[in-house]
Amino acid sequence: MEFNRNHYFGFGLIVLLLGLQFRYVDSFQLTEETTKVLAKRLKKETVVTQNPLAAIFGQANPAAMKKTIRPPKWLGWSLISIGGVLVVQSLGMRKPG
Repeated sequence: MEFNRNHYFGFGLIVLLLGLQFRYVDSFQLTEETTKVLAKRLKKETVVTQNPLAAIFGQANPAAMKKTIRPPKWLGWSLISIGGVLVVQSLGMRKPG
């Protein structure tokens, strides 16, 4: 399959909007289930709790079970620039057909 103008424009627009999302959002907080799956995939079985006695009795703090991801600042800017270049490039291409 050959990429045409519409493919470049669509892909560039998605990358551009994803870059804007990374610039406007400071951090992402995962759910408990996602944190458990991520810990299992990365082979990290340790759970940090606020109260050490809660870990002994099996009552972990739900807020401590959620992982927070903070993407670097440069990631948003780089996605915005790549998406912008793809959109501008698609406008310079011939129309399909």
